[in-house]
Amino acid sequence: MKYDQIAKEILEALGGKDNISAAAHCATRLRLVLNDESKINQEALDKMDDVKGTFSTGGQFQIILGSGTVNKVYQELTKLTGLQEMSTKDVKDAGAKKLNPIQRLVKLLSDIFVPIIPAIVAGGLLMGINNVLTAKDLFIEGRSLIDAYPEIADLAALINTFANAAFVFLPILIGFSATQRFGGNPYLGATLGMLMVHPDLLNGWGYGSALANGEIPVWSIFGFEIEKVGYQGTVLPVLAASFILAKTEQFLRKYIPSALDNLLTPLLTIFITGILTFTAVGPITRSAGNLLTDGLVWLYDTTGLIGGALFGLVYAPIVITGMHHSFIAVETQLLAEFAKTGGSFIFPVAAMSNVAQGAATLAVFMIINDKKIKGIASAAGISALLGITEPSMFGVNLKLRYPFIGAITGAAVSAAFITIFKVKAVALGAAGLPGIISIRPDSIAPYVIGMVISFIVAFVTTIILAKRAAKKEQAAEKAS
Repeated sequence: MKYDQIAKEILEALGGKDNISAAAHCATRLRLVLNDESKINQEALDKMDDVKGTFSTGGQFQIILGSGTVNKVYQELTKLTGLQEMSTKDVKDAGAKKLNPIQRLVKLLSDIFVPIIPAIVAGGLLMGINNVLTAKDLFIEGRSLIDAYPEIADLAALINTFANAAFVFLPILIGFSATQRFGGNPYLGATLGMLMVHPDLLNGWGYGSALANGEIPVWSIFGFEIEKVGYQGTVLPVLAASFILAKTEQFLRKYIPSALDNLLTPLLTIFITGILTFTAVGPITRSAGNLLTDGLVWLYDTTGLIGGALFGLVYAPIVITGMHHSFIAVETQLLAEFAKTGGSFIFPVAAMSNVAQGAATLAVFMIINDKKIKGIASAAGISALLGITEPSMFGVNLKLRYPFIGAITGAAVSAAFITIFKVKAVALGAAGLPGIISIRPDSIAPYVIGMVISFIVAFVTTIILAKRAAKKEQAAEKAS
């Protein structure tokens, strides 16, 4: 394979070396920051056999080449452009400068929550295992597994403890990640998180009942009363507090002499931020977070299948913009408040959308004659069914348009169906066929049926639309 020729053709299609300001690559894709994306010759890129797909997101234009090829082409591209080799983080930062305020906010949330997803996923899946062991009527009528086999009761209790850890101490994880993202010392962020869930405080989950009974403990300092309430399972309070901590630390480091910096800066940073957290920031953002969560749950519970259908319809378009990353913060809150919310309704809808994208792509594979698109569709369709939709959406469905319409139709119908049965997840995971292990036990059956509906509707709709598109093309050819 002539990698230098591939790189040259790509460079020409991108508008020349002067149009590329930053370049890197991951396992399968070139990640480029372009000065002007309007100069891209998309038709030329689409005709290249080695280009498996392209898409623009987060200020980056990405070209899918595949593993084993992308690194060789990247080397040739750097020779042609004279650019120094860069990391994906460097390109990500360069691309972020081109984003609008909303896109920057989404990227900020993504940068904070993506690193802690493994911990949340692990805790959620363990919660799912505990639910399987303790749910009545799942395997035995009127009984749970621990009712039938008492010897595994302690195993279920142990798993439940492991599962709750990430959510009970969620502010520590978020405090570390958020403070690091805001430019502060992440270990001070973790310390702030520990302070917010300290065992001397009233447990955050008992705040509602304590407020109703007038039993909230307080610190009484010089006549001022500060509520001694923890922030277990919260998101907004620790995000706001971490921002204040990072900015306070940065401010203090500018004015405190270097000889005293290591002594006074951490002390004052934690003390000042802690006071602000418990007097103002925490109570205000706790209320805001509760309103947001309650509002979403109310919307889901009251709008029924219409709301579910609308969410399913727009989910894939939201993914195109990258704004779906902001859902991570909402889902984390929903899962952390499981006793109140019953889990996340966003994850099942995302799974319906992903399965629909995969079904539409596989429908294209079945009916299209173009060998290049057929080759991409086979792998991309399976990938989407497993929860990774970028190759499917950007490599096939959006390019042909009618499969994307078929996919969002399937997502809307299936999302409406699962909304009727209040399907919810107890964990984050692969939003697709493997997502069944993340679903609440009493929701597994409708979840599976929903995936079947999603696949069939998207597949059939795509074939119908493909035939209609073919007839239009034939009529246009005859007319010309």
